[in-house]
Amino acid sequence: MAQRISVRVVPRSSRNELQVQPDGSYLARVTALPADGEANRAVIRLLAEHFGVAPSRIRIVSGATHRQKVFEIE
Repeated sequence: MAQRISVRVVPRSSRNELQVQPDGSYLARVTALPADGEANRAVIRLLAEHFGVAPSRIRIVSGATHRQKVFEIE
């Protein structure tokens, strides 16, 4: 069963980290630039590591070009 999560992305951060927010959403800080999908790929790698799944099992449902995104994890 797929799980959907809301993630706020902060590109060009000093480090890569994923934080769970009090409302159950996530804050992802990545060092990657927001150009050419680099930040999206970095967030997918962070989520894959956090949830223990392959990056190919995570996809962006909405917000691909925005800071607020919704991801689906299989």
